[in-house]
Amino acid sequence: MLKITVGFLLGIIIGAIFGSSADVLSPFGDLFLRLLKMIVVPLIFLTLIVSVNNSSPKELGRIGGKIFPYYLISTGIAVGIGLVIAKLINPGLGLQMPKNTTMEVPEAPSIIDIILQIVPSNIIDSMAKGEILSIVFVALIIGFSISFIRHSNDPKMKEWGNLLLKFTEAGSEVTFRILNGILQYAPIGVLGITATSIGNQGMDTLQSLAKYVGASYLGVAIQMLIVFPLILFLFKVPIIKFFLNTREAIMTAFVTCSSLGTLPVTIKCALKAGISDRVANFTLPIGATVNMNGSAIHFGVGVVLAAEIVGYDLSVGAIIGIILTGTLAAVGTAGVPGAGLIGMSIVFTQAGLPIEIVGLTAGVNVITDMVFTMCNVTGDIVGAAIVDKNEKREIGHTGYLDKENRSTADV
Repeated sequence: MLKITVGFLLGIIIGAIFGSSADVLSPFGDLFLRLLKMIVVPLIFLTLIVSVNNSSPKELGRIGGKIFPYYLISTGIAVGIGLVIAKLINPGLGLQMPKNTTMEVPEAPSIIDIILQIVPSNIIDSMAKGEILSIVFVALIIGFSISFIRHSNDPKMKEWGNLLLKFTEAGSEVTFRILNGILQYAPIGVLGITATSIGNQGMDTLQSLAKYVGASYLGVAIQMLIVFPLILFLFKVPIIKFFLNTREAIMTAFVTCSSLGTLPVTIKCALKAGISDRVANFTLPIGATVNMNGSAIHFGVGVVLAAEIVGYDLSVGAIIGIILTGTLAAVGTAGVPGAGLIGMSIVFTQAGLPIEIVGLTAGVNVITDMVFTMCNVTGDIVGAAIVDKNEKREIGHTGYLDKENRSTADV
């Protein structure tokens, strides 16, 4: 973690001094992102199959019944925080609609389309394209099938099921070994990403949208420093220890701006934090695609910005509608191409605001996306931690099998 922090700070200094010339370091950052993306698909696929076989279908249903309400509640709180902070800071005052701005907004898919897209027509093609929801769906089906074979009354079928599980566990172990190697390169990759981002970010744009950036950061700070610690406290999860064990994932999310790209590190940190294999490997891949607390804050701040630019006074009814729509948009559009743009357009449409204003914030997207992604990933791990704590309390003892409590030092 210290090496990653040093790489991050050096990247800021280099970007500030050399400006756009820092682009010479971009290949180092690109390589790091490619390595993370390379390991994401096998990691999700293999760990989900193993996770399903570490729990009974009844246990998995119970875990799902706990994690999804958390996603909805925490995301709703995040939208509300974004709205309140933005109303206090007034980020849109003094700004005007960008001239001759047109936005190409992808059409928001219907519920039926989203459901159909989850089921792939070609498994290999979905993996090649990195269609995470489809990969999760296939992994769960295969995992359940292996579980049923393992619990068959036919000795031959049971033998095959156990053989398949051992093969999958071995593959999962290999992915963690590869991940550890990738993380050795992380400080150099973080330096390249940070230097390039800071060097290319024009200060003029930042100054004109300083209030918008400030509201975004303050909203995320409240979610990270007040809401999440309060949730952890209520479920009796040690707060300081939790953040110390997960700081590597939080920093990686901040630099990469990708919840899915950070997923390998997120799972590693969750295991380090003492979250059991079956909870971490089941909830975190799903959380990376459907739990978007940071994006929800983005929606709240963005709506107030747009309303102030066009002089629209948000009523209590409109605010309630925005909270509900923002929550559903953050959860429902996750994993969909152009999710941020689609989600923002849905919320703006609900509030009767012009979606063209999204173009005004494009200049500082790199800076704001960093904290929004960091908040998304932190929310995922918090959800896994409280579900794991609740599961342990229900089972009636303080830990799972040694295999499920393995430390990342062993992988």
